[in-house]
Amino acid sequence: MSSASPLLVATDLDGTIVRSDRTISARTIAAFERIEKAGAQFVLVTGRPPRLMGPIAEAFGHRGTAICSNGALSYDMHTEEVVAEHGIAVPTLTEVAALLRAAVPGIGLAVEYAKELAGDARYEAGDWDSDTTVIRPDDAVLFGRPAPKLVGRHPELTADELVELAHPAVGHLVTVYHSNGERLVEAVAQGVSKAFALAELAARHGVAASETVAFGDMPNDLPMMAWAGTSYGMSNAHPAVLADVDHIIGGHDEDGVAAVIEELFPQD
Repeated sequence: MSSASPLLVATDLDGTIVRSDRTISARTIAAFERIEKAGAQFVLVTGRPPRLMGPIAEAFGHRGTAICSNGALSYDMHTEEVVAEHGIAVPTLTEVAALLRAAVPGIGLAVEYAKELAGDARYEAGDWDSDTTVIRPDDAVLFGRPAPKLVGRHPELTADELVELAHPAVGHLVTVYHSNGERLVEAVAQGVSKAFALAELAARHGVAASETVAFGDMPNDLPMMAWAGTSYGMSNAHPAVLADVDHIIGGHDEDGVAAVIEELFPQD
């Protein structure tokens, strides 16, 4: 590995290395193989829950590590099992649900677990959940155990609008964000983020932030990219990302991440 090559590469998935058709190109897979061959590590850092990671693990040959649910869950790509969890505690979850319903009338709420999705009667399943049966328990059950991630969908408001309403109402209790889900706002435990989980992982491996590069496209990627020594935003990224990253690169449909990795890890 050259002296300029990072020791850790962290990347978001959807909108970053996953294309618009939900595939990952052969070029991108080959680029990530360079990282391991050079003796460095890569970690996939995503808002997806583990239940949606099977095709990703398969595409990468069950190599690498994944941080899921915006930092709430760590997922072993080799075994396809959750190995660590930071959930929203039950008392906090119950309070947040009540405050969100008051602040955003008409919102439907759901809890996204590692392998299942449970929602109230108002919650509208999204496109990602087309193959998932949404469990519909009463509130006592829905909010009766720690939640890796709480999500809310509104029939009309955009994701940006939902964050603007939700953050003042519950931002003191949970981390509120969105990852570009349609009319969707998301929340994880206070202090949990992609940056939080990535910093924990890097520390376990003795890797410093300055030795890490990060790629992303949405505002929930910004803490991770601010923590990393060098950040790259996709040309298709949210305006907030484009305004705050070190470098803007080709889009997710143009293999922008692969092109950078090929430069960072040149082959002899």
